[in-house]
Amino acid sequence: MVTLLAGLFIHEKDDRGKVRREYGILCGVVGIFLNICLFAGKFLAGRISNSIAITADAFNNLSDAGSSFVTLLGFKMAGAKPDSEHPFGHGRIEYISGLCVAAAILLMAYELIRDSIAKIRYPEETEFSAPVLIILAASILVKLYMACYNYRIGKRIDSAAMRATGADSLSDMCATAVVLAATLVGHYTGVQIDGWCGVLVGIFILFAGFGAAKETLNPLLGQAPDEEFVNQIEGIVMAHEEIRGLHDLIVHDYGPGRQMISLHAEVAAEGNLLEIHDVIDNVENELQTRLGCDATIHMDPIVTADEHVRELRETVTGLIREIDPVISMHDFRVVMGQTHTNLIFDLLVPFQFPIRDEALMQLVQERVRERLGENYFVVTKVDKAYVK
Repeated sequence: MVTLLAGLFIHEKDDRGKVRREYGILCGVVGIFLNICLFAGKFLAGRISNSIAITADAFNNLSDAGSSFVTLLGFKMAGAKPDSEHPFGHGRIEYISGLCVAAAILLMAYELIRDSIAKIRYPEETEFSAPVLIILAASILVKLYMACYNYRIGKRIDSAAMRATGADSLSDMCATAVVLAATLVGHYTGVQIDGWCGVLVGIFILFAGFGAAKETLNPLLGQAPDEEFVNQIEGIVMAHEEIRGLHDLIVHDYGPGRQMISLHAEVAAEGNLLEIHDVIDNVENELQTRLGCDATIHMDPIVTADEHVRELRETVTGLIREIDPVISMHDFRVVMGQTHTNLIFDLLVPFQFPIRDEALMQLVQERVRERLGENYFVVTKVDKAYVK
C-alpha cells in the first residue's frame, strides 16, 4: 500500500531532501490511519473479552497513532529552509520527534505494566470469541506490515525516527501475539494468565522504547559517523595524489542529509602552494557533489623531500606501533638545533585507551631517546579520534 501511495503522491525524484520529507509525511499519515483502526478493533475486542491485556494493547496503538503524528510533524518541520537564527537548517527536529516517540513508548510500557500487575493481584475471567481471535490475528499481520515498511523506508532515506517507529511496530506485533496466546490459553485451559501476559507485553514495549530512545538520542549528543561514510570520504580525498594523508576528520551532523565535514590534509611542503590550493578546492567540490556535504579542508604541509626527516618519521612511527598498533601519528616535523633536535607530532589515541595521556607521552619520549639518542626531544600532544 505504501509503495502504491508513494507512486501516486511522490513525484519529485531528484531533490533528495524533498523526497525524504514526502516519504516521512506519507508514512506518518498511513501510520495514523492504521493505528486508529487497530485501536478501534482491539478496544472492541477488549470490551467483549474483558481482557486487560487486549484493552491495554488497544491504547498502545492509540499512542502509536500519536507517535505517527509526531513523526509526521517532525518531518514537516525538519524540511523548513535555513534562516538567520538556524543557518544549518532544522533537520535535527527529526531526531527530536523520534525521541518524543520513544518517550511515548516508555510511558505506555509503564502504564501497561502497572495495570497488568493490578490484574495479577485481582484476576478476572476473560471471554473468548471468534471476533476477538480475528481482530488479534489481523492486528499481528498489520503490525508486521507496518514494521516492514517503516524499516525499509527508514533505511532507504536514512531516518532514525522511522526506524524507531519500525521498532515500535515490531514490539507491538510481539505484544499482540502474547495477548493472543494468553486469550487462547485462558479459553482452552481455564488458566488466567492475562495479567502476566500484560506484564510481558509491557516489558517488550519497554525494551523497544529504550532502543528507540538510544537511536534518536545519539545523533543529538554527537555520535561518531558511520564507518562506511568515513570510508567514502577517505576514498575521495586520498584519490588525489597531491594529498599524502588526512587526519582530524570531523563530521558535523545537523540532521539526515545535512552533514558538514572538516579535516586536515597532509600535503608536500615543497609543492606549489597555488596548485595545491586548487587541488583542495576540487576535493571540497567533489565531496559536495558526491556526498552532498559542505567540506572545509585545512592544509598541513609535511616535508617529503628530506631523506633524514623521512627516516626519522618512519622510526618514530615504528616505535609508536610497538607500544600499541591502535595508536597513530600525524603532523610530523623536525626542528634541528646545535645541541638537540625536536621531533614535533600529534598522537591519535582511542578514547578507551588504557594508558593515561601523560604516561603515554612520557613512554614515547623514553622510547625515542633509547632508539635515537639523548639529544632527541619529543614535543607532542594527544588527540582523540572523532570517527570510529
